[in-house]
Amino acid sequence: MNRNLIFVAAALCLWGFGEGMFMNFVPIYLGKEFLLGEQQIGMALGAFGAFMAVTHLPGGYLADKIGRRPLLFVAWVMGLSATLIMGFATSLPFYLVGIFAYGLTAFVSSPLSSYVTAARGKWSVATALALISASFNIGMALGPVSGGWVGEHYGMRSSYLVASGAFLFSTLLIFFIKPQPIDKHDVESPPVSLQNNAGFISFLALVTFASFAMYIAQPLTPNFLKDARHLSLGDTGWVFSAGALGNALLTIALSRFKPRNGFIIAQALVTLFAFCIWLGTGLPILALGYFLMGGFRAARPLAQAQARELVHTSQMGLMYGALETANAFIFILVPPLAGFIFERDPFIIYPLAIGLIAISIVGSLIYSSPKVIHV
Repeated sequence: MNRNLIFVAAALCLWGFGEGMFMNFVPIYLGKEFLLGEQQIGMALGAFGAFMAVTHLPGGYLADKIGRRPLLFVAWVMGLSATLIMGFATSLPFYLVGIFAYGLTAFVSSPLSSYVTAARGKWSVATALALISASFNIGMALGPVSGGWVGEHYGMRSSYLVASGAFLFSTLLIFFIKPQPIDKHDVESPPVSLQNNAGFISFLALVTFASFAMYIAQPLTPNFLKDARHLSLGDTGWVFSAGALGNALLTIALSRFKPRNGFIIAQALVTLFAFCIWLGTGLPILALGYFLMGGFRAARPLAQAQARELVHTSQMGLMYGALETANAFIFILVPPLAGFIFERDPFIIYPLAIGLIAISIVGSLIYSSPKVIHV
């Protein structure tokens, strides 16, 4: 295993722990601390998604042009600073500055995926990306339990400050990775541009719809657990930890399949998540549902591995940026829509998700990806 991947994996594990302490609790925190309604929470989460969306293509472009490591350094320091702002915020505007600044760090996704792909050695793209994703989610498995416990005993704001400590050590680790050469293409025979790459564009549309279908039931499920299932913060933390554990284990397990097959299985698992939350009432079945929701995270490296086969190496960062931008727009559109549906009937969103994922699975079964020559 490449030494750089060891440092990246360790840094992401710590970051996952820190992020897990507060990220899943953000909808609850906005409601409890700042007295926002579900639709207002959905709007805030949608704005968070907007800040994420605008960063991915520039991040991917810069990764191809100036290198990946400098962007990783900037993202880690920026994320640490944003979390400290949230931790010290006592008013909604100040808190929103922190959470939106944290959203801007999403530009790290493209250079990180490119860095890992280039450093993978003899590993497949799916295996390398799955390992790194799993490292992050192993940390996330511990974060929600810790965040729930800290929130119940010392207040939810304290979770942000403890998370900042984990982020500090994560930042120190990421500074140990080595730079990589910048990939070039033959100027005499340039690859087809992404916007003219029909295979990539059609696959991007498929992934975007799949992400929408899998995500629509997720943003306000924490509030559903609190209001409809009456879980305490501590019990909710256990449910979130089961979800993070599912993210890690299912990402590793599905990476053993061919990316196309694993992508379809991942969607089927998210369907089971919707069934468990919709019909389940006890803590074990709700935790199982969140564990199966890990298929959503597992689908990401499987989609990236398929997309990687459709573009030239010199376009890798931009390609990852396009995928992440599509996903980020989902994070903009879905939370307000989910909030609108939730306020009218919080139960109806789960059968809706099941129906949409079924359509997405059919599309994934039909789709057959062509490969480009210049890879």
